[in-house]
Formats: sequence, C-alpha cells, structure tokens
Amino acid sequence: MSSSFCPLRSQFPEEPTSAEYANAVAVLYGLSYGVKMSKKGAVQPEGYFDFVVPPLEGLWHNADGDVITDITDKDNFCWTSMIRQPDFVKPEVFENIKTAAAKKKPELDFSLALLQKFAEGLCAQILHIGPYDDEPKSTAILERFIEESGYAADFLKSRRHHEIYLSDPRKTAAEKLKTIIRYPIAKEKTL
Repeated sequence: MSSSFCPLRSQFPEEPTSAEYANAVAVLYGLSYGVKMSKKGAVQPEGYFDFVVPPLEGLWHNADGDVITDITDKDNFCWTSMIRQPDFVKPEVFENIKTAAAKKKPELDFSLALLQKFAEGLCAQILHIGPYDDEPKSTAILERFIEESGYAADFLKSRRHHEIYLSDPRKTAAEKLKTIIRYPIAKEKTL
C-alpha cells in the first residue's frame, strides 16, 4: 500500500546540518501545517479531517546511491526528507497550499516540493533512543534480528535506510532522542 508524502532531496552529498537541509525541513513543516490549517481557508479541501502533523522522516544513502556504512562520514550523506500527507491532499490541493506557503514565507524555496506516492514494502524496524551518532549500536541489533528471522536487508535505489524522527532535536537532549530506524528486507534465499 502506498501513502502520499511530500519529499525533498539533497542534490549533492552534505551534512544534515547544512542550509539546504534546514530549508527542506522548514518547507516540509510549512507545507504540512498549511495542509492542517486549510480547514480555516475559504475553501476546505474535499474530505478534510483534522489530524496531527506526522513526524519528519528521512531516507539516507551515500553519494554512490549505496547504503551508508560509515555514519561518521556525514559529508557523504545524501538524503530525502519527507512528511506523510493525509489522503485528502490531492495534487490540486497541494499546489494551492504550496502557492500560499510561498507567499507567506518568501525566504524559503518551495520550488522543489512535490506530492508523491511512496510504498516501502516489507521492513524491519527498531526504536533507537539516544544520539544519532550512536545509531550503529541499534542497527547492529536490527541486522542480527533480520538475519535470525530468515531475512536479509534489501537496499535498492528505491529502498533506503529509513529513519522516522519521533523527537525534535532542538527541544530534546541528545540522550533522549527517539528515532525509528527501518530497514527494507526480503526473505533470505536458501540454496
């Protein structure tokens, strides 16, 4: 099953602390809160229902398109950041909200924002609690679980290391950050 997301991608490898990443996150939240507040507009989108803005999500890979194996090499990270959108957000609704958001926040670049379907497929996940730099401890546990369950990680160009950020790093101490780490998997082939 696929869901609608608003994704923004890095154009080049860069640290997730870059200005481009900060712009992407601000654009994603600006659009998502624009959708949420569309109930107060002159024309409410058909099928509108009140909702909580979902968490920020990130798909990560290195500059070659491969899975990230060295989490300390942040200069080589490429990302797709995204926030899930409710089903009532159709392309016309999205474009109207995008236009309104660009007028409200002209300092942000909304030009690359789009509405896309995303179907992840079969995955395994783990809740990581702590700093992002400590994620290898959690991914090692996740990898062991995947293998012991008869599966293998299935990273492809369309299936990436996926993180869902349950905490806001601007308001949460690093040791208390909560991040769901999700790996795409496939059944291990037996010989």
